[in-house]
Amino acid sequence: MALITDLEHIESQIEFETAIKDNEQVMVCCGRMGPMCIPVYAVMSELRSSFENVKFVDMEFDCADAHLIRNLPECQGFTGLPFTVYFKNGKPVHATTSIQNREQVRGILEDKFTK
Repeated sequence: MALITDLEHIESQIEFETAIKDNEQVMVCCGRMGPMCIPVYAVMSELRSSFENVKFVDMEFDCADAHLIRNLPECQGFTGLPFTVYFKNGKPVHATTSIQNREQVRGILEDKFTK
């Protein structure tokens, strides 16, 4: 099932690598259209205008190239969806699993991307 969000979708390794290479700050939410993921997509959509220097993208957890997120050392031991990874200058700087609310996501964005 495809993700139904208003976020830009990453569907391949090339798109993933381009997003990370071409943008200094990227938030990738890798999940499904389920109850733990949908609120995170909504928060990302809401916060886009407050963090214009951050590229907000989603990736379907079951797509062939989602291993690029699932296999990151920062995601080791994650059991709940979504896997959300924050990249700065091409490197992962933070990762979370499961549902995150607006305040939690904003706090991470401010901590990792505005200092």
